Amino acid sequence: MPHPPPPDALLLVSTACPHCSSVLEGLAVLLKEGLIGRLEAVNVAVRAERAAELGVRSVPWLRLGPFELDGALTPAELRHWAEQAGSEAGMAEYFLHLLKTGRRAKVEAMARQEPARLLALVRLLGGEANGMAVRLGIGAVLEEFQGSETAKIMIPGLGELTRHPDALTRADACHYLSLIGGDEIAPYLRACLDDEDAQVREVAQDALDELHG
Repeated sequence: MPHPPPPDALLLVSTACPHCSSVLEGLAVLLKEGLIGRLEAVNVAVRAERAAELGVRSVPWLRLGPFELDGALTPAELRHWAEQAGSEAGMAEYFLHLLKTGRRAKVEAMARQEPARLLALVRLLGGEANGMAVRLGIGAVLEEFQGSETAKIMIPGLGELTRHPDALTRADACHYLSLIGGDEIAPYLRACLDDEDAQVREVAQDALDELHG
């Protein structure tokens, strides 16, 4: 599989910012190495309208590929996000970052721009346990897409997760399938009626009842 092209970077700085120069220097190194394809830096003390257009209130602020990041990022952090910019794993990590910092609306907006990004949530759910807050955040995102065709791209992946070794993940997968809806989810739910875990069986049955109610 060919590697995705390196991401472009847009950095907003200001004259009085104590951390902006180090972030700019770190990005310049990545530009020279070819890990980013283009670097645009804007001094918002001179071009305040650019910050207003982007809704940015503090600097340094960075758009690196699909990621929007702020604060004093280290060279290692900049390199990490640049390397992850074109991958599903990177998007899953970024969504995790957004959900943990209470920016669920940003996840929703990015998924509406490119529905395939919802696959990162499937990956996130299937990874190591990320706590109830993250799981609730994923559910809240899917509630926003309930009844639409957008989230159906997640059905095969969530169907796979109904066979995950972790019972809580299987139950969550059944619940999330119920939020997406549609006849395509029924085979996965029916298979879970024989699950060894009582909670999984209950969630699957409730989902089927709602589907056929």
